[in-house]
Formats: sequence, C-alpha cells, structure tokens
Amino acid sequence: MEQNIKTIILCGGMGTRLREETEYKPKPMVEIGNKPILWHIMKIYNHYGYRDFVLALGHKGSYIKDYFLKQKHHASDFSFNVGEGKITNFFENEKTQDDFNITFAETGLQTAHGERVLKIKKHIPEDMFMVTYGDGVADVDIKKLVEFHKSHGKIATITGVHPESRWGLVNADTNNVVTEFAQKPMLYDYVNGGFMVFNKEIFDYIKPGDMIEDAAMRLIPQKQLALYKHEGFWYGMDTHKDFLHLNELWEKDPKWKIWKS
Repeated sequence: MEQNIKTIILCGGMGTRLREETEYKPKPMVEIGNKPILWHIMKIYNHYGYRDFVLALGHKGSYIKDYFLKQKHHASDFSFNVGEGKITNFFENEKTQDDFNITFAETGLQTAHGERVLKIKKHIPEDMFMVTYGDGVADVDIKKLVEFHKSHGKIATITGVHPESRWGLVNADTNNVVTEFAQKPMLYDYVNGGFMVFNKEIFDYIKPGDMIEDAAMRLIPQKQLALYKHEGFWYGMDTHKDFLHLNELWEKDPKWKIWKS
C-alpha cells in the first residue's frame, strides 16, 4: 500500500544562482558524483520502497526526459549496426538499472512550484502523495515520515531541517572578547527542507501562481500543517559553492547515500 504513494519532484526551476552548471542543463540534472542530483533524490525514496515518481518539468525538461529514456543504453553494452540503424545485440547490466516508475509532466516554463503541484493533480488519484524539491538531499527516513503523517491526520506535513549557516558566527563574552568563531555551523532553527507529505485535500488550498509556502500558510489557521523534525543531514544545492561542497562530500562522506547500490 505504501509503495503506491507517488512522489512529485519539482524539476522546473531555472537554477539561475547555479548558472555555471545550469546554462545547458536543468538544475536537477547537475551532477553529484557523475549522477544527477535528481537521481540521488529518487534513490533516497526508492531505498524505502517508493518507486513511483511524477517529475514536474519546466525549464529544459526535455533534457530530463532524454536522460531517463536513454539511461538503459548508457549503462549497458550493446552492438549497433550503423548501416541498418538498429541494435543487434544488447547486453543489459542489471546492476545499473534503477527501479523507478516515472511520469513526466510538463508544468510550464515560468510556473511557480505550488502551481506545478496543482497542474499534476490529474496524475495523483491516490488520497496521499509526497512532494520534494529537485535540489536537496538528506538522510530522511521516508518510512517514518509517512508514518508520522498518518499518525496526526492533518492535511500536510513538511520536514523541518537545520540549515548550515552560510557565514561564520562569532561569539564574545561580556568584555567583548571573542570566545568562539564557528565556521558555518548548523543553525538551531528549522527550515522547510522538502520531503513533504500531503493528503489530496491540499489541492483545495493551492491557487494558480502559488508557491508551496503560500498553500502552507493557508493551512496554519486551520491547524492542518504538521512539522516532522529531522535532526540528521540535509543540504540544498543553491549555488556553485554548494555544488562543489556536495561533490566533495560524495567523495568523502555522503551522508545521504542510504542505499546499497
């Protein structure tokens, strides 16, 4: 039953603050360890048995389609007859194949991400679905997240994460003598890190032009928004520095890599 819950991944943004990587490809296709960050996100969900994805496409959406449509060929050995224009032998490598079911949904070039979710309503017949951003990875236990959402009976659950400060923080004593210079520490407050769960009633709270946060604000007076507190790893890729940092982590300590292969 749980494995039938679909996950919408928001893949339509321009990624303007990461232009070094997004000039020719959409942001979700920027590579971490030679794989798109989108693939990393899907592997997190797939690790817990969730394999049905709806990709909300926009900017350079055809790039994402091409990647998955051709993934099998890129990951396997095959023989190709140029004259006949066809594959004569295909040697599929099962270890490289991912267990994903993907619906590619075109949601517009300039569409706000809340409205992208609204446009995908026709692909979500189930009572419950998940949504996340196409640029953030975490070691979130998706199964526990879904169980939490079911337990409180509210329309929406967002995952609260602790962001890393982009600046070093300075502390001083009463004599104004510096006692600590913390280099980009994890902040105490929570931010919405994606990894959201919704009941279908959320569609009644989303309006054209909305960001997801707009719909969330409408839920607060109704006491229909819950926070799942994630105290583990989370990181969002917003800038080229973030891209370099995630690639460095991938080589040294990829905390979000909870899958085996």
